Amino acid sequence: MGFLRYVPKYSVRDMADFLRNEKRSPASCEADLAGKTTVITGATSGIGLETARLFASRGASLVCCNRNADKSRALEEELRDRHGTEVRTLLTDFSSLARTRECAEALLALKEPIDILIHNAGVYHTRRTFTPDGIEAVFQVIHLASFYLNRILLDRLKKEDRARIVYVNSEGHRFALGGVHLDDLGWKRHVYTGLASYGAAKTAQLLTMARFVELLGGSRVTINAMHPGNVKSHLGENNGRLYRWMKKTFILSSARDPSISAQALLHLAAAEELDGVTGQFFNLTTPEKPAPHALDPTLIEPVWLKSLELCDLA
Repeated sequence: MGFLRYVPKYSVRDMADFLRNEKRSPASCEADLAGKTTVITGATSGIGLETARLFASRGASLVCCNRNADKSRALEEELRDRHGTEVRTLLTDFSSLARTRECAEALLALKEPIDILIHNAGVYHTRRTFTPDGIEAVFQVIHLASFYLNRILLDRLKKEDRARIVYVNSEGHRFALGGVHLDDLGWKRHVYTGLASYGAAKTAQLLTMARFVELLGGSRVTINAMHPGNVKSHLGENNGRLYRWMKKTFILSSARDPSISAQALLHLAAAEELDGVTGQFFNLTTPEKPAPHALDPTLIEPVWLKSLELCDLA
């Protein structure tokens, strides 16, 4: 089995760090975001909503890439009334490559520079689900959508020479013990579980992040990933009663408020001490070593090329 090749690379110390870091609080950040344009995907609930609220309170101009029009209008009204900040919505659906392409083109057309780009949109399915593009939904929404936006915006961001890109990734990448099954992204020969598919998508993000670091070399643009902690969110509530009961009983019972994740994102996106820090994985704001399969240098190029192919960017 694929994961056996990674077993010797696991470290007791690394696992202990992961467990210890789960209990930490994020570093504080008092940065003023006035005049900074921040792009947030999935900003109408959970971590994205709290991040939009916090960044707006610090004066940021927001561009929110959301799927739900009614929730987006409510968010715009709330933030304008509370903070007088500029809030724009790009309605999109990351389960559609065509809609993702439209979103990327709209971001390219922005007149002002992009200072912060936060990839937060996500989905969790307990049963194998495919998008209209014929791609497994979790992989497309979590990995391919963020990959597509980064790739299309790459030259612009390098030219502007200022952005910080942050993935809302997850310790859940550790559940993809065999890495990313590039020869079976449809999960026809491997047993599909929600944790496995979610972990594979997050692993793909981390592997391609390494290539983005290379391509952004020579600029001040940084790209990092973070685990947002065990916080209350609506992720996975599209699933059946059994999953929702298990989530409520075993996950939400100990979950913290998503404002903690927003505080961590503010630190990663704006703290002066992180100027030039790139290609790192953080548990909230604590640097951490990802699982061995997410660091496999032999997988970076294959995952990168497959992502380009699926996004029709090859």
